[in-house]
Order: sequence, then C-alpha cells, then structure tokens
Amino acid sequence: MPFRKKRPIFATKLSITLSNNFIINKKHMKNLQKPFLLLYILIMCSGEVFAQKATDTAKMLKSRAYGAIVYPQYAKHIEWMPDGEHYMQVDWNNEKNTPEIATYSAKDENKTILIPSEQLLFDKGSNAYFFNEKPVTNLIFSENQEKVLFFTDTKKVWRYHTRGDYWVLNRKNGEVYQLGKGLPKSSLMFAKFSPDASKVAYVSKNNIYVEDLATKTYKAITTDGNDTIVNGTFDWVYEEEFDCRDGFRWSGDGKYIAYWQSNTSGTGWFDIINNVDSIYPTVQHFPYPKAGTTNSAVKIGYVSADGGTTTWLPIPGDTRNNYLPRMEFVPGTNQLFIQQMDRPQHTNKIWTATIGKQDLKTIFEDSDTAWVETNDHVKWLKGNKFFTWMSERDGWRHLYRVSADGKQMSLITKGNFDVIQQVGLNEKSGYVYFIASPDNATQRYLYRAKLFGNGQCELVSDANLKGQHSYNMSPTCTWAVHTFSNAHTVPQTDMQSFPSGKTVRTLVDNSKAQQEFDELGVHPKEFVKVKSGELMLDAWMIKPYNFDASKKYPVIIDVYGEPASSTVQDVWVGSTWHQYLASLGYIVVSIENRGAAAPRGREWRKCIYGEVGTFASQDQAQGILDMARQFPFIDTERIGITGWSGGGSQTLNCMFRYPEVFKTGIAVAFVADQRLYDTIYQERYMNTPQNNPKGYENGSPINWADGLEGNLLLIHGTGDDNVHYQNCEMLVNKLIEKGKMFYQVSYPMRSHSINEGEGTTKHLRKTMENFWLKFLPAGGR
Repeated sequence: MPFRKKRPIFATKLSITLSNNFIINKKHMKNLQKPFLLLYILIMCSGEVFAQKATDTAKMLKSRAYGAIVYPQYAKHIEWMPDGEHYMQVDWNNEKNTPEIATYSAKDENKTILIPSEQLLFDKGSNAYFFNEKPVTNLIFSENQEKVLFFTDTKKVWRYHTRGDYWVLNRKNGEVYQLGKGLPKSSLMFAKFSPDASKVAYVSKNNIYVEDLATKTYKAITTDGNDTIVNGTFDWVYEEEFDCRDGFRWSGDGKYIAYWQSNTSGTGWFDIINNVDSIYPTVQHFPYPKAGTTNSAVKIGYVSADGGTTTWLPIPGDTRNNYLPRMEFVPGTNQLFIQQMDRPQHTNKIWTATIGKQDLKTIFEDSDTAWVETNDHVKWLKGNKFFTWMSERDGWRHLYRVSADGKQMSLITKGNFDVIQQVGLNEKSGYVYFIASPDNATQRYLYRAKLFGNGQCELVSDANLKGQHSYNMSPTCTWAVHTFSNAHTVPQTDMQSFPSGKTVRTLVDNSKAQQEFDELGVHPKEFVKVKSGELMLDAWMIKPYNFDASKKYPVIIDVYGEPASSTVQDVWVGSTWHQYLASLGYIVVSIENRGAAAPRGREWRKCIYGEVGTFASQDQAQGILDMARQFPFIDTERIGITGWSGGGSQTLNCMFRYPEVFKTGIAVAFVADQRLYDTIYQERYMNTPQNNPKGYENGSPINWADGLEGNLLLIHGTGDDNVHYQNCEMLVNKLIEKGKMFYQVSYPMRSHSINEGEGTTKHLRKTMENFWLKFLPAGGR
C-alpha cells in the first residue's frame, strides 16, 4: 500500500498572551502611571495589528488551501557524468530563448554544450520539452555520449509513463531517426544502448527487440509475448511492490540479453468498470493476485542479441511461489547476480550464473523470521571479489561486505542505529557514504565508514543543522548536491566538496521564501514524545494560528502507520493542507506507531509481523491520550483521525476498535479486508490468509465494523487499480448489515491518488473540510 531547529516564537505572540491577561477598564486606567499607560497602548495596538495579520494569514491559507504555503525554488535536477567531476542538466539559452543540454564542471561551473538549443525546444504553454517536434519525457546518453535516445509521445502504464516512441540522435553527424518504425505507435518501452552503442534493445507488445543502428533494422528476439506471456517487463504486482518495470539487461560484452518472463495465466484477473466515458460501460481487465491466491509464474533466461533460442535458468523452486525481484550482470562480465525470495519473503537467496556455462549456484542467503528486503544498491569491490549487502541480521539495518563466493561476511557499519540509505561509494578512497540518524528518528544526516575498516562511522553533515540532509553524490564521491531542510526551514541547496563536505557555492538559498514563511506567523510543527504503554513514540503537532493555551481544541490525527512509509519527519513539507486545517481551529497531529518505516531498529519495524493493524491502532489511541495528558489544551471529546491507503485502513481500525477515543474519521482509498490486497505486499507482513487466518481477521477493519459509534466518511475512487473500490463496497455492505450510519463519497474512475479530472483535488479537500467542520466542531473552548 505504498503510496512512499526551532525558530524563535514571533514577538507578536507575546502581545496576544499579555493582552489576554490584561483586563483594564476606565477606572483602572486612571490609576496607571504614564510609563505603564504607554506600555498598555503599545500592547493593545500590537494586538490589533496581530489580529489583522491573523486574518490576512487565514485568508492566504484558504486561498492556497490545496496548494503550497510558500513557493520556494528548487535546484535543477542534474545527472552526474561517469568521471564524477561533471554533471549534465537542461539549461536555458537566454539569447535564443530556448533550452539546451550542457555539462558543467562541479569545481568551477565550466560549461560545455551537449545538445544545442536548435535541437531542443520548450513550450511554456504546455510546460513541455520538444525534440524533433515531439514532446520529450526522458533522454538517455550512450556511455561515450556520442548518441542520445529521446523518449517521446509517452503513455502511462499503471503509474508511470513507460510506453512511447524513441528517437536516436547521433551527435557526431547530427542524424536523427526513429526506432521501431512499423511497430505500433507509442508502444516502445525501456530502450537502452548496448555497451558499445551499436545497437538498442527495447520492448514492444510484450516482446523484446534489438535494432542495429548502422543498418536501421530491427528483429524480435522473443516472439511468444502476448496478453498473458510478458517478456522484458512485468505484471501489475511486481511493478507496485518490487518497483520492477524494466525487465531486461545487456550482458557485459553486448552479445546477450537476459530478461524476465511472466506467465500471468492462472492468476486472478480483476475488472474495473468504467461507467463515465461512454453510454455503455467499458471494462479494464488485468491480472491482480490477491493475498493467498495464485501468482504469475516468473522466470529468467538469456538469449543472443541476434536472436535464437532462450536459455532458461533452472533456478530451483516453484515459479509461482518464489519471487525473482532483482537481476543484474556483475559489472563488465557475463555473470548474472540474481536475488530470489520465497513467497513469505523470509529468505533472499543469491544465485549466480554465467552465460553459456552450466554453473548456476547459490552463494549467499539472508533470512529473517519476519521478512527480508530486496537489495537495490549492491556495489562490487576489489575487481568483483566482494559485494556490498544491506541486512538487519544483528537487529539493525547495516551495510556488510560479502566475498564473491558468499563465504565471508563482515560489517562495514557498526552500532545501534539503522543505515537508511546508501548514497555513494568510492573504492579508491575506501569509503562508503550513507544516511543515518542514530539519535533522532525524525532527522537524516550523512555519515561515512571505511569499506575495509572496523565498522567505525563518522558524521559528515553539519551537526548544527538539525533536520534532514539529502545528497545527490557524484560517482567518485568527490562532489554532491546537498539539500537541507526541516519542518520550518525551506529547502536550501548547495554544491559540496568531499571528503571535507564543505560548501563551494550556493545553488538555491530560498531566503525570500523563508522570509515569506516566517512572516506568516503560523505555528510550525512541534516535535514531541508520547507513550503507548511503556513504548515511547515520536509525534508532531501544529497549533492553530490564534492558539490560546487556556482553551481546549479539537484534534485531527493524520495517520499512515504501515511498514511502507512514515509520517513523523523533521523535513519541509510545502503543502498548506495541515496549516489550513490548523487555521480553522484544529490541532493537527501525527503519531508514528510501531511498524512504521522509522529508523528505530528491526524490532520496532517488525514486531507487527502477522498483526498489521492491531498494534498501530493501539499506539494511535494510547498515544493521543498520553499527548492529551501532557497538553491539557487537547480536547479528548473532539478527537478525529484521517489517513489515505494504509492510513485509511488505520483510520477505520481506530474508529472501530477505540470508539471512546476517536469521535470522527475520514478514511480514504482504504483496505477494508486484507485478503483483498495483493500477494507481495500483504503476505510480506502477514504471510498468507491460509497460514495466518487469525491475523487477517484481527487486522482487517471490516471485521470490527460493529464497533463504529462516531461519524465516519468513506472516500474512494472507483477506478483505483491499487486498492480496489471493492474494499469500499464490501465495507459499506457490512456497515449496513450492522445498522451503522456513515457517509460516503465515490469519485468515478479516479485512481488511488484521486487526482484525475478537473476540479477533483479541490472537491476532495472541500468535502473533507466540510465534514470536519460539521462533525468535529473547530475552535478553542
């Protein structure tokens, strides 16, 4: 269900506090001495100014209720060149008023044009780039940068624009031509150059093609692709839960292509009925394996780039009850490195196989009694003698060094903290750079450790900048585009030099946006700790603009609560939505329950295995009551909760299980019955319904619907291919059966994000706002 420094309080806040405490009538005023009278006049005037400012801010928040609170600038996206000293980005030619693509030196910004403005156009009306009069979504350079692939006329496949047309530009002679002429328009996917850039491979209509750039001829190297046999790409569930779309790889010598094949026959197919685009309904029909049902059969093979018979790798295990989520060639070789998970995702086995040899073998296995993750940043060391591996085997997520035969495994990072993300590795200097936050799970910092050291880790980020640091690091780890922000600091971006981590120039300082935010005078997020039993939880709250601590305010809790994401993070969020709700007179809160993806160790994340939905609702209920004990201005009679996707499920569980706590709820795009969600996600955390029937029963909100006492609004898109509208209809049916009253808004043919169609987002937010105001009265009492 993945969807994905305290500032000083403004002086005007002091004037509100004083003016609320000063009760002065004419009789008292006569007795005031002049200095006190002057002070009083100043206080009252500042109160009036503040009141006007509060009104202005409230109006601004309302006008931008569904947009951004301020409009900061963001650094241009860059792609690092292989040398690690230069980067590429789309630039603007002011003289010609058109875009161009250039490389820059990270050291001194020396510029070299790669693609001149004559070949790349920009249309401000559509906000799109054009190449050869075609709108460009992406471009890919060959390794020697002599040729470029332009991806145009793209179409969305589920979540991403992965299907379209490709054009090749030869930068040496300026020649331009389209790949796959004769194939259906906008049908090509994942085109990529061979290592020597003499050929391009791509997928069309579930088959893989190779096109010779010299002869401009192409050939299908697989021919069995159809509606159920999928070559070179993946079915719905692999894309959503393993982030798999591009399903083939060139070998190191460019002579072979290894690829995945999925056989979706036998898998349950789901239908979405479209009632709005024509006078007769149309049906979208696609394979979607729900928890406990039959998966697609997935296998890996390789074939000559010239075509021929595919050699299938005889990896042991039922192809429908094991997963193959990752496959890459070891750098510069014809040896495949494959990750295989069992269906419960308790184990991740590494298999190796060499093209043309019968040497398939398993070299390494990682396991966990709960679940394991894929390894997405495997790096090879010492001429492919070692590879890096992320594991939680010691109770924390750490980086390990594993020998190529899998027999030796050593910690690269060591300590009671989680490695959140690997961002760079420089074998020459001997260091790996990674994101971690040992002392505060809401923040993020850069650390480094020696690849062949004792596990000691060194902080690189500026410890005085409290919040979240992110880095786009060059391949050699000598430079990085660094961005810093926190809950009340607008993102600031600079170019840093390594290993010192010093700023060499500012890319975006956002001082104007920061000033605009500061002048709003809104209450930024306050980070606090709350308890669920003896367990300490991270949380934040936003107070109303005109907050008065002597009054009691209603609360709206924003929850996600499942293992795919986390909500309590000290990072800039530009949306006005939470601040707008606060301006209406609510305290907006988020609490990070057990099981959420916070860097607090394996036990924190995995204690919910087999019980998704139970611990989360318990922590939310106990957490908000503990917050109310700490902060008497929270009105325990006016507690609301809302969430989207997994957060919608948690909203339902909270409303049904703890009706004495949660009085009002809005559940959006929710899973009502965990059996209705897909195999890979749901079984990762719950095993199958057949093996864990009690867990599925306890964790599914639909089984607790009889507990509803408060006001509940259900919101769902009927075109949701992720969390099906079926969930909403089944829950509605159950609530009717139980005689429970509720409210429902369905958005015709909107997907999981409910953002398609003119006016949808505004209507959705207005619907939510109206529901809160009606059933969870706003304002202090």
